[in-house]
Amino acid sequence: MDRRSNAGVFMEWGTKLEDCLFCRITRGEVGADIVEEKPHAIAFRDINPQAPVHVLVVPREHIPSVSDLGPEHCDVLADVFALIGDIAVSEGIAQRGYRVVLNIGEEAGQAVDHLHFHMLGGRFFSWPPG
Repeated sequence: MDRRSNAGVFMEWGTKLEDCLFCRITRGEVGADIVEEKPHAIAFRDINPQAPVHVLVVPREHIPSVSDLGPEHCDVLADVFALIGDIAVSEGIAQRGYRVVLNIGEEAGQAVDHLHFHMLGGRFFSWPPG
């Protein structure tokens, strides 16, 4: 199934676009602890943090997953990664180190069908993850 053709109908996991939690946060319909914003992306604290710093960086546009990205999303990704860099500095983890995690699909742990990057820092991480 081509997920790009689903815009405005049902997403792959049965979520209507207008019901997407992250879309509702980006529109200001659901409260979130906003850390920083850019024109194409927004960052807010995770409600179930897995590290002292756990921020989600989310495109404002509903993009379900990495597999839905195309050349037209260059500005979106530029804002996402600019936010990650800015937040690393403002949260005091830029020099010590941090992890950026992207889960793709249910088996990888993607709980919301909207592209998002987990930014984690403030503690030591082991390798391999998971």
